[in-house]
Amino acid sequence: MSATLDGKVALVAGATRGAGRAIAVELGVAGATVYVTGRSTRGQRSEYNRPETIEATADLVTEAGGRGIAVPTDHLVPSQVRSLVDRIASEQGRLDILVNDIWGGELLFEWDAPVWEHDLDKGLRLLRLAVETHAITSHHALPLLLRNNGGLVVEMTDGTAEYNRDNYRVSFFYDLAKAAVLRMAFALGHELGPRGGTAVALTPGWMRSEIMLDHFGVTEESWHDALEGEPHFCISETPFYVGRAVAALAADPQVSRWNGQSLSAGQLARVYGFTDVDGSRPNAWRYIVEVQDAGKPADATGYR
Repeated sequence: MSATLDGKVALVAGATRGAGRAIAVELGVAGATVYVTGRSTRGQRSEYNRPETIEATADLVTEAGGRGIAVPTDHLVPSQVRSLVDRIASEQGRLDILVNDIWGGELLFEWDAPVWEHDLDKGLRLLRLAVETHAITSHHALPLLLRNNGGLVVEMTDGTAEYNRDNYRVSFFYDLAKAAVLRMAFALGHELGPRGGTAVALTPGWMRSEIMLDHFGVTEESWHDALEGEPHFCISETPFYVGRAVAALAADPQVSRWNGQSLSAGQLARVYGFTDVDGSRPNAWRYIVEVQDAGKPADATGYR
């Protein structure tokens, strides 16, 4: 992608790893200045206890052609978020793109556990991390974003509004968190649209994040080895696919046409023409409905 976001300022909240890191990098490829936040730093790890850090993400943004700025931030602490936004305002005087990618729930949800059996403290912590953080960040960041027309907010979630409406997602707490973020984008669309901004919800497909690759015991180079144990992993995509979706939205002068809508990386690839790093265009959510959920043998032919 050519540098189309020169002079634009982005905040990717929750950019330590996975989609957040890739989104930050792809915004950097397009020339943006990107503030990257999270709780995992070179000096202190979060409860994930993983090696990825926000400083490493910022370095990748700069190496990609943008300007990466790492700011350690716990988005559950309003004073920290307020200080973050004050810093962006002081240093840049504007905010053009806000990506709410804060999640932190991988260690908290329990598969297929009904609400009365699910650990309550973990479930409530999940909701705080996945929902409350987004609300706090929007509360403090949106006044700065609205200083200029054309600001974009991307609420990152899992599943489209259509799919999540018709399907139970993992557990009560997980389902509720993802539905809430979808609704956030809808509500923000109503609040931002008349004021010159745009809000969307965006989902990747089955993403080969660092955690997912570790789960299957593979690397990005050897990910096909995971198909023996999980054949439907054939539809998976890199985090950079959804990163390119965000960059395409941010560079679109007519992005307001999507205001308040639920979007997917595979859908937007067919509109904007970008591909995953291997040149393919996975359409995971159509595959999930037509192949995986339909009980058919795994075969991504025609879906990527």
